[in-house]
Amino acid sequence: MPSTPDATPAEISAAVTRAAAAAPAFAALAPATRAAFLEKIADELLALGDALLETAQRESNLPRARLEGERGRTMGQLRLFAAVVRDGSWVDARVDPALPDRKPLPRPDVRRALQPIGPVAVFGASNFPLAFSVAGGDTASALAAGNPVIVKAHPAHPATSDLAAAAITRAVAACGLPAGVFSLVHGASPEVSLALVRAPQLAAVGFTGSARAGRALFDAAAARPSPIPVFSEMSSANPVFVLPAALRERGTQIAEGLVASFTLGVGQFCTKPGLVFGIASPEWTAIADTVATRARAATAAPMLHTGISESFTRGVAAVSNVEWLSTTPAAAHVARTDAATFLAHPELAHELFGPFTLLVTARDAAEIRTLAASLEGQLTATLHGTPEDLTAAADLVTLLAQRAGRVLCNGFPTGVEVTHAMHHGGPYPATTDTRFTSVGTAAIFRFARPVCYQNFPDSLLPDALKNANPLGLLRLVDGKPTRDAL
Repeated sequence: MPSTPDATPAEISAAVTRAAAAAPAFAALAPATRAAFLEKIADELLALGDALLETAQRESNLPRARLEGERGRTMGQLRLFAAVVRDGSWVDARVDPALPDRKPLPRPDVRRALQPIGPVAVFGASNFPLAFSVAGGDTASALAAGNPVIVKAHPAHPATSDLAAAAITRAVAACGLPAGVFSLVHGASPEVSLALVRAPQLAAVGFTGSARAGRALFDAAAARPSPIPVFSEMSSANPVFVLPAALRERGTQIAEGLVASFTLGVGQFCTKPGLVFGIASPEWTAIADTVATRARAATAAPMLHTGISESFTRGVAAVSNVEWLSTTPAAAHVARTDAATFLAHPELAHELFGPFTLLVTARDAAEIRTLAASLEGQLTATLHGTPEDLTAAADLVTLLAQRAGRVLCNGFPTGVEVTHAMHHGGPYPATTDTRFTSVGTAAIFRFARPVCYQNFPDSLLPDALKNANPLGLLRLVDGKPTRDAL
């Protein structure tokens, strides 16, 4: 695995101090200026050309086409957030004008809007060296909200991180912003990460990675004299439930789609379906046979780096109380067990990061619901069913919506669209705060906090709350949405 010197405590402290110094000026930028900055970052990333793609390919083992798509997604995220910032209504401005004649007591003038939370630490992910890394979604959403960012590069792709960081730094300079708006630090040691989270001026953390590392950061942030929020995306097995009529009508199609999904990117997606549930029947047996056959025929490919490969090998070796349907060595691993065994061994429900999935056989619909109820929080849950299946399983749909942040119907969870409506999060241990997403424009709300102003003179109010509404925002005035001035 590539390596680079760990940042020293002094370097980490200096980066956070610079960010804190830059925070007031960056927060005060006009929306159009901040939007132009995000767009400039996208332009600078594109200007890196083949150097960025070739470096990322060398460090990640990912194919060129995948990285080209990921670069496009990274630039698209930045430009999408720029549009949100330019519109400005994301600040959720609310104005309740004074009612001096209200009886028995007058109502004061009360106004509320979201403001930047302060310097944010972002931890790059190993499986997306561009879209979830230095210039990825966490960085884009934190900058969009008006916060300086300190990125801790993932040690698996330091050179790629340096290139992306240089692009952001050039955008900072081109837009005339304070240098502390963005910094990059390196470090393979957990102490670097903990030192960054413990820095007194830091206000929030965005993380994508393992449950162990994410929980360590969460605990460190909570133990600070002044605790801060940590938005960690960590662990998910992304269960798939195949209902009886769908099995009968398109079992082979579902099996082929499942294999394509859990082997996509060598199984190194946080939304990889690692658990599949079905009711015992000839059709369920047939789908297991098809999945196993397709898995045995899968083409082997290198994993992201040695650390992940070795962890996956250890994880597969530790799986017990199952029947293996694909043999080792194999490019893809499939196992099967019954509901009673699954419920008796909770470790079978845990995420195994890589090309592995476990088929679980239930006796009937009631046992399917028991299995669903036993699951921890998930990023996604998927149902395959006919209209009749889904009607009969309405209570299962309700249950899965309690367990997962995104519930899919007749599809597969790999592939997360960057849209306004997307939610990429879920109950613990999928994330540390199920209320927020790390993908899509709603991600901006992680890095903002509400401030209420009562009986303030108009001249001292933020532009979002002034009577004239100089930013032209859609505001909630006395409970009614309007862009009108007061």
